[in-house]
Amino acid sequence: MIKLIVGLGNPGRQYEKTRHNAGFLFLDGLITELGCAWVNESRFQGLLAEGSIGSGKVMFLKPETFMNRSGQSVAKVVRYYKLLPEEILVVHDELDFSVGVVKLKKDGGHAGHNGLRDIIAHLGSKEFYRLRIGIGRPAAGKQVVDFVLSTPSKSELELLAKAFGLCRGYLAQIVSGDMVAAMNALNS
Repeated sequence: MIKLIVGLGNPGRQYEKTRHNAGFLFLDGLITELGCAWVNESRFQGLLAEGSIGSGKVMFLKPETFMNRSGQSVAKVVRYYKLLPEEILVVHDELDFSVGVVKLKKDGGHAGHNGLRDIIAHLGSKEFYRLRIGIGRPAAGKQVVDFVLSTPSKSELELLAKAFGLCRGYLAQIVSGDMVAAMNALNS
């Protein structure tokens, strides 16, 4: 079962609606839908919320450490609540997928994603689940950092909103541990 859902992003208004904040954007919509509220937990260096999805109680975390140091926040929550890596779902942007494509997987490398790299380093494990939300790749000659820190177009935002809705539809299965069914649905 999933006990902690982490959304990756960067804190601050200038990053609020950027591609790199897909994880934050997803969790913000979910928290609103569930009627939960974020609480600033300085001991965890992040915003924390609690709620129920299906029959499972879940914590939600938005690290306030900036993307490249997300693992600091995640590891503090994991240690405090004595969670196992396989009880964690990390929601993040994915350059290797077209905008709005969503895939669920367990473990693997970081594929150059600095937030994942830091989480793996701080947990000492890559055995957590990842909900990867496609943001596409920059045009030829454009820097990746400029691309991920820019705001998606209106049509891209619409595709992301559809992807978020699709993901929310399978969260009860994911939280309950029915990963095969959720992966089959999301990854096809």
